[in-house]
Amino acid sequence: MNLSEIRKRLAKFARDRNWDQFHSPKNLSMGLAAEAAELLEIFQWLTEEQSKEIVRDEEEMALVREEIADVFIYLIRLADKLGVDIEKAVEEKMKLNEKKYPVHLSKGNATKYNKRKG
Repeated sequence: MNLSEIRKRLAKFARDRNWDQFHSPKNLSMGLAAEAAELLEIFQWLTEEQSKEIVRDEEEMALVREEIADVFIYLIRLADKLGVDIEKAVEEKMKLNEKKYPVHLSKGNATKYNKRKG
């Protein structure tokens, strides 16, 4: 996947439709949250097991793929508008997480690092 090419294609898509006027960081972040909520809605009332088994339902998986794509599209547009290099930001965040969550303290533990005792 070439994020730079996707970013350019999305920018052209918005520019061709004169949508840049609507693509402020505020609006894009709100759109991102709305699309993430639509993804969440698919799983909202499923049990843990049903959420794992959704991969067997092609119709539901088509919806999941669409919502994941929508979230990603909004994220790319937001990053573009703010000048954030997503690949660099992810790399930096992964390094930070490796320090925040060392294996010896985090393995098998779902408690957030700043909520642990001792």
